[in-house]
Formats: sequence, C-alpha cells, structure tokens
Amino acid sequence: MKNAFENSFFDPDKDKPLTWFLKKAERLNALYPEMSQKMVDMKILKKCGGDLEHSLRSRCIEPCSTEEYINALEDIVTRTKIGRTWKKVDIKSPIKSFIKKDKSKETFKPNTPISN
Repeated sequence: MKNAFENSFFDPDKDKPLTWFLKKAERLNALYPEMSQKMVDMKILKKCGGDLEHSLRSRCIEPCSTEEYINALEDIVTRTKIGRTWKKVDIKSPIKSFIKKDKSKETFKPNTPISN
C-alpha cells in the first residue's frame, strides 16, 4: 500500500480531484494512523506536482481544511490547464470535417458570360 501511494501522482486528464484526494487520505490514514490531518494534507499536496502544488498552496492560506484543498484543486483543474500534459498533434493528416469544398467555385467557368 505504501508503494501504491508513493508511485502515483495526480493526473488531471485521468483523475478526478475529489476521489483522488480522498483515496490518498485513506491510504495515509491506514499506513500512519498517528499522523495529523495537516501532515496528511501536506503529503498529498506533494503528490500533485510542481505547478499544481504551487497554485494549490497559493490559493489555500494556512490553516486550511481538507475540503478547501479539494475545492481549490477542483477549481484549478476545471478552470486552468495547470498540470496537464501536451498531446502531440499530427499535422500531416488534417481533419477532414473542417475542410469543406465550395461547390459554387467548382461550377464557375470564367470564359462564359454571366447572364442576368
């Protein structure tokens, strides 16, 4: 269980903040029942990663409850791109749904006179 806690980090693309945070808190409480709630929250914040951890600490001024951390994490994940990874886009294959042919240009013949 300790390895499961140590090896997993928060990924905004696949994890939901509430379930992820509560799962981590349950694991820490099972491993270290004598640990205070503040220490549990601090250990969980370290699992968020650089920019996301910094933005959480900036929004939640000490003393802060677990609910406030979860609300701030949900707020950051839904409103910003902090903590997300960039996905490579293949520019060689354009998306065909955005490419539309103008059929009026295909039928226009420049040598014929336009009649009214």
